[in-house]
Amino acid sequence: MIILASASPRRKELMRKEISSSFVVIVPHIDESLSFKKYSDVKDIVKDISLRKCLEVAKDHQDDLVIAADTVVVLGNEIIGKPKDKEDAYKILRELSGKEHHVFTGYALKQGDKLVQGIAISSVFFNELSDELINAYIATGSPMDKAGAYGLQDNDKKFPLVKKTSGSINNIIGFPTEQILIDLKNFIL
Repeated sequence: MIILASASPRRKELMRKEISSSFVVIVPHIDESLSFKKYSDVKDIVKDISLRKCLEVAKDHQDDLVIAADTVVVLGNEIIGKPKDKEDAYKILRELSGKEHHVFTGYALKQGDKLVQGIAISSVFFNELSDELINAYIATGSPMDKAGAYGLQDNDKKFPLVKKTSGSINNIIGFPTEQILIDLKNFIL
């Protein structure tokens, strides 16, 4: 059995489309703030969070393949997580407006004694965003459960947030399926 250790609807959708339609979801319950206290490098943080999510679920499912991931947005040296409220979402989107930022996703795959970890990094170049666009986008509720207060999948004529991207689009959405598929070749399902 394949287990996706994530509450993210976007990871669930990408898992179904790109990796396997046959899986179950088990949401891990870990304190992500511990990783931020323990590490200062963003790569170490996302690797640690994804590993702890994976191990939390795998401890009760030793024979199953467990896949976990964690995504953060980085602008300059600042790690930007999910917005706390609408005001925070506005502040984040205003900060990202007209700038380039990076999306880091750490992931972990575990089955029995076999463990593989990886990191994907993509770049996103934002358009200049007007206050009207930012407020209309926040009003949809979509930014509230996403790192960086936006979803690449929301980028369209109504909400032209992103000018261009570099790297894995799926990573920007939160699940680097291209790299995960390569690493899955090490597992016998």
